[in-house]
Amino acid sequence: MSSPPRIGFLGPHATFTEQALRTLPESRDAELVPLPGAPAVLAAVRDGSVDAGCVPIENTVEGAVPPVLDGLVADPPLVVTREARIAVRFCLLGRPGAESAGDLTAIRTVASHGHGIAQTRGWLAEHLPGAEVRVSSSTAEAAAQVARGEVDAAVAAPLAASRHGLAVLADDIADNPGAVTRFVLLTRPALPPEPTGWDRTMIAATTTNRPGTLLGLLTELTVRGIDLTRIESRPVKDRHAEYWFHLDCSGHVADPAMGEALAALYRRCDRLIYLGSFPRSDARPEQPGGVGGPVSPPDTAGADDYAASQRWLSTIREGAGR
Repeated sequence: MSSPPRIGFLGPHATFTEQALRTLPESRDAELVPLPGAPAVLAAVRDGSVDAGCVPIENTVEGAVPPVLDGLVADPPLVVTREARIAVRFCLLGRPGAESAGDLTAIRTVASHGHGIAQTRGWLAEHLPGAEVRVSSSTAEAAAQVARGEVDAAVAAPLAASRHGLAVLADDIADNPGAVTRFVLLTRPALPPEPTGWDRTMIAATTTNRPGTLLGLLTELTVRGIDLTRIESRPVKDRHAEYWFHLDCSGHVADPAMGEALAALYRRCDRLIYLGSFPRSDARPEQPGGVGGPVSPPDTAGADDYAASQRWLSTIREGAGR
């Protein structure tokens, strides 16, 4: 009998990443392996220590997670096979008994992940103005630090309170209550999931630094009716003033329009990395009549049009048409 798949995640237990991972079907019957940071998760997937890994990639308040973007363009290659998004709810956690005092002035140190601190900075400045704020590797590790007596309080998920036997001193303390974080599931290169009609494709590209180059790349998407849902730039680590452009696009590599666009980008780019096609986790817009489905941009070609154009091109190349 084969052993269950192992999935690494940004640990320890009770992180938002574990919460997101448990919403994915791949987590069922899998062994969930906490690891000490996003780079460690990517490394474990690459060396085969785990079969897949889950890491945060983007937050609606703080934007992209740079170590993940940088890790995705390293070798050996990885691909994204699934994404999940969860609303991020932060609590201030302390040791049992602290909540009965109802006085936060006794808190001298508070810890959290860098994104947790950024998303609660205003609340912390107002309610804990004299506290030293320390950065931890994760929100769950900050809660563990409280349990070990290393800090007085932590900004973490409610799940961390029960995990570490802590008290909730204040609830829903985020400066932006509607914040959402997107997480991705990574594997070594494999066949992408089947198209669903509501998919996302991720790529990363480097280009020659000359006027209009980036516009040319984006035009390859625009003329094929492909929606660009995210673009980020990150420096190429060993080259001055050169950048990786990380692009998220609506569509699947199996779609004719996407396939043609990727081939065109491959011709234009110094280097193009395909990072995966997978089902989108955001809500599918409603079509007229209230039926959810992919929304096609106006005046763009469909699959039948692409097939017809390829047949026409073949006749031209064979000298049998015009």
